[in-house]
Amino acid sequence: MQEKHLFEYAVIRVVPRVEREEFINAGVILYCASEQFLKVIYQVDEKKIHALNADTDSSEIECFLKAWDQICIGGKKGGALGALPLASRFRWLTATRSSVVQASKVHPGFSHNPQETLQRLFEELVL
Repeated sequence: MQEKHLFEYAVIRVVPRVEREEFINAGVILYCASEQFLKVIYQVDEKKIHALNADTDSSEIECFLKAWDQICIGGKKGGALGALPLASRFRWLTATRSSVVQASKVHPGFSHNPQETLQRLFEELVL
């Protein structure tokens, strides 16, 4: 029988006009310490973003989300944050902030397979 692993996740939100506090769910980030797993899945839906603010630059949002991905992967492409331990990277990315790309509150769960759980959460919460 496979062991269940504790994981934490947050929904990544795109907030085109921070002062209005309207957002769309654009991705999910999942961290599992016991499996040394930190990964993000996202999708930029220009139609949804422009419904909230037609002036939003979708390519800029894409760049921000790619940076999240690089930080999760780690190494030189992740910059100074990419050199931090996985837990620190997750905590930094999910910290409360007032920006165009931000994370929801962090939620815990148990999973046999973090990759499958990440995909399921993405399908349920974003697509």
